[in-house]
Amino acid sequence: MARVLLVDDNDAMLVRAAAALTKCCAVVGSVKDGNSALAAADALNPEVIVVDISMPGMTGLELAHRLRQSGSKAAIVFLTVHEEVEFVLAAQAAGGIGYVVKRRLNADLAPAVCEARAGRPFVSSIR
Repeated sequence: MARVLLVDDNDAMLVRAAAALTKCCAVVGSVKDGNSALAAADALNPEVIVVDISMPGMTGLELAHRLRQSGSKAAIVFLTVHEEVEFVLAAQAAGGIGYVVKRRLNADLAPAVCEARAGRPFVSSIR
């Protein structure tokens, strides 16, 4: 089972994401901002980090850059409301291997995490 850290500023979304992953992953932590995510990634050593793009303070894209700068090898899966190709490209440029749109959370999050753990990209179908 993949060890997963969840990062989202919305409590309800953290609960939904954890529920979607319970059968295939071990959620080792849930945090609500970028600075907490950096500390949790260092302390918990997750294999996969699921990150919201739009967070106050430090965006998910900035967090991904900081994780890579800090030497984190965790696979990064973005979980977001943004369905524009520009966001997918920005997420990939920031080091993300997975991209899941929140409207497809129940269908796509678990497969995206499994693919990310195996080093394979996953992108939800976007409108």
